[in-house]
Amino acid sequence: MARPIKETPILTDDDAERFVERAEKVEKMSKETRAANRAKFLERVAEANKHIEWSC
Repeated sequence: MARPIKETPILTDDDAERFVERAEKVEKMSKETRAANRAKFLERVAEANKHIEWSC
């Protein structure tokens, strides 16, 4: 049986301000870095698929 989901706490004061500051400081990736990350990811997925037996 699943456990009940707790309510999400409401951020106030310093916690709320810190959250907003960190949310706005998202690091931007260059297109080259993003493409390299995607290529690595797709390679890993292809390698993992070699070891997975799919049954439908």
